[in-house]
Amino acid sequence: METKLTLRLDASLIENAKKEAQNRGTSLSQMVADYFRGIQSRDSSSKGSGKFLSPVTASLLGALKGHDLDRAQHRRHLEEKYR
Repeated sequence: METKLTLRLDASLIENAKKEAQNRGTSLSQMVADYFRGIQSRDSSSKGSGKFLSPVTASLLGALKGHDLDRAQHRRHLEEKYR
């Protein structure tokens, strides 16, 4: 269930946040929601380690599990990609 939230912030801060949201192709509400999810994710997954992962980064954890990749393979990939 979605609920409206009212925040009182400096006008210039709001304008800068709106511009940033537009640059990212998202809404200010979505950026705030992602931030709050990040706090929730950090609190539940970091177990006090102080590490913060954005929701997108957290969703990628374990994506390569079971793949046998090493630094040499990664380097070759980057060399081919940026030729």
